[in-house]
Amino acid sequence: MKRVNEKFALGKLKHDYLAQLLSEIEIQDSRVISGSKIGEDAAVIDIPGKNYLVAKTDPITFATDEIGYYAVIVNVNDLVCTGAKPKWFQSTILLPPNFTTSNMIEKIFNDIHNTCKSMEITVIGGHTEVTPGLTRPIVIGSLIGEVDKNKLVLTSGAESGDALILTKGIFIEGTSIIGREKEKDLIEKGFNHNFIEKCKDYLYNPGISVLNEALLANNHFQIKAMHDPTEGGLATGIAEMTIASNTGVLIDETKIKILPEPLELSKMFNLNPLNTISSGSLLIAIEEDYSIELIELMKNNNIYAEKIGKFLSKESGLKIKEKEGKKIPLEYSETDEITKIF
Repeated sequence: MKRVNEKFALGKLKHDYLAQLLSEIEIQDSRVISGSKIGEDAAVIDIPGKNYLVAKTDPITFATDEIGYYAVIVNVNDLVCTGAKPKWFQSTILLPPNFTTSNMIEKIFNDIHNTCKSMEITVIGGHTEVTPGLTRPIVIGSLIGEVDKNKLVLTSGAESGDALILTKGIFIEGTSIIGREKEKDLIEKGFNHNFIEKCKDYLYNPGISVLNEALLANNHFQIKAMHDPTEGGLATGIAEMTIASNTGVLIDETKIKILPEPLELSKMFNLNPLNTISSGSLLIAIEEDYSIELIELMKNNNIYAEKIGKFLSKESGLKIKEKEGKKIPLEYSETDEITKIF
């Protein structure tokens, strides 16, 4: 059903509407192994040889501080969730009139170059302009990588009975964004300098990159699915996995790690941490029999990991077991909680 002049909130499109739009896209090239689907955040293309090409694009719209770093990392995260190694990066940099300076431009360029260099990614071009109507810079990244055809991981690969593993904890990226973009608000609310600086540092510690854990997992195990929960947070990331894999899920709330700073910000700004942007967390579906070994591998490499639930049949729906033991529907929203304060 076509929607007539419907207005939309900030953030992702609703899944049902997006699914409608995607259903109208015809894949005309048989070499496309995986194209436009909810939950599949990178496209996979067959090429001669032992590898697939994997392509990804994503914008940075909330963050301005360290935007070049963000742009590389969020694209890397989605690409490595397919098991691919990132190789080539492009960016479109849109800059606001009246606010743009040479220092701003050079900082973005340097951050992109240095971040790519640290990950052995080659910057291969892009486009930069000052764009009318903007009040903040926007960077849109585009990344291409390669994966061995025998090690490709798709979000749709999760099956009923598989364990669901979460790394690091949640609300990592959101904490960094609030610390960097809302520093004045935090000061006004009485947060001290050390707290604010620790929030800012969430960008690097525990960090919004999942490169190491994704490649580590895929190199040692036959991973069923991986997903990077971004806008909409953990709950939406889990929902996208179930949509892609046609499954249900049961989550144990007591197993979800929320670090002290995100927990404090959740209370202060009335944000649900399960629905707040969470790059830096990695969701991994693996056969139950291997879940303990995977968690031990992560911990031996100084990466926190915990089994937070289990995939079930689609008919079971999306459920979360609360701390008191009651099972209720897992509520999620494509509109991220962080939009409340922007």
